[in-house]
Amino acid sequence: MKVEALLNLIGSEFYTGVPDSQLKALCNYLIYTYGTDPTHHIIAANEGNCTALAAGYHLATGKIPVVYLQNSGEGNIINPVASLLNDKVYAIPTVFIVGWRGEPGVHDEPQHIYQGEVTLKLLEDMDIAAFVISKDTTEHEVAAVMEQYRTLLAQGKSVAFVVRKGGLSFNEPVTYHNNNQMKREEIIRHILSVSQDEPIISTTGKASRELFELREQRGEDHRRDFLTVGSMGHSSSITLGAALQMPHKRFWCIDGDGAALMHMGAMAVIGSTQPKNFIHIVINNGAHETVGGMPTAAAQIDLCQIARACGYHQVGHAEDFDALDELLHSAKQAEGPCFIEVTCAIGAREDLGRPTISALDCKKNFMRFLQE
Repeated sequence: MKVEALLNLIGSEFYTGVPDSQLKALCNYLIYTYGTDPTHHIIAANEGNCTALAAGYHLATGKIPVVYLQNSGEGNIINPVASLLNDKVYAIPTVFIVGWRGEPGVHDEPQHIYQGEVTLKLLEDMDIAAFVISKDTTEHEVAAVMEQYRTLLAQGKSVAFVVRKGGLSFNEPVTYHNNNQMKREEIIRHILSVSQDEPIISTTGKASRELFELREQRGEDHRRDFLTVGSMGHSSSITLGAALQMPHKRFWCIDGDGAALMHMGAMAVIGSTQPKNFIHIVINNGAHETVGGMPTAAAQIDLCQIARACGYHQVGHAEDFDALDELLHSAKQAEGPCFIEVTCAIGAREDLGRPTISALDCKKNFMRFLQE
């Protein structure tokens, strides 16, 4: 189904969301049509943030907003849906468009399997009526569903369209780029040369995939690395939880800008707990690259100033490899917590693979390494 047809039938004038590869057609259409004009389209920090933005839009206009998200973000919307939108509270009607990763019977990555199994049930539990859009869904079918949905929306209830792989299409080309020079894979290669035999916890997406392949290229095993293949935004908190319990080991966290934004409160907790053995590296390309390349707010803010205000002891910014190497070596000798922001280009190798060990084996190997 063409994404233009779906949005015409919904009839909204405001969209907010967190990008998803399953919703690439929708994301590209919104950038092509609105860019990041905040009166019509906001790419938010996390899905709960989106839901609250949608509520504010409705309070100001009386109109129906649209929130888009990957199904992994359903957990982030539960609180505002249940305690803000619900018709037993403020009765704020919202249309959700949810990308269905890990759909039962469809091969996907391990972090999506259970989330895919419970996607529809979570919506049902939140009292959100759901209709599934597939490749063969017709405009007539969606129009009929929207007639039913309008009755529910008028009652202050929320509704959802759950999109299967390939369920939406958009034909106009949209490209994402920036002017940064360093490639993320090379940045991680430099990190490995300094971290050596110390544990690394890496964030969701291509950063973990590149870390895995770099270990392969170097002829090293993967026991030093915990690859946070899901749970976006939480790698720094995982690192903190481990570092506080093992003060004799230095921990490195390889984070992304979208992930750091998603749960930025973690930086305040890191600063307040003052782990001396914590190095936090945010590789910032200003984009949700793993799910298509849509921009994040991180290109417009000063993450280093935020880190300083949160209480990190040593803070630095690198735009080239000489500066990066100097900051990495300095952080290794310093008392943490340390923070390094590294600006990088958008893009990865076309032949970039995925980890070939299971998530469970990754955990077991990493735990054995920490106990050695």
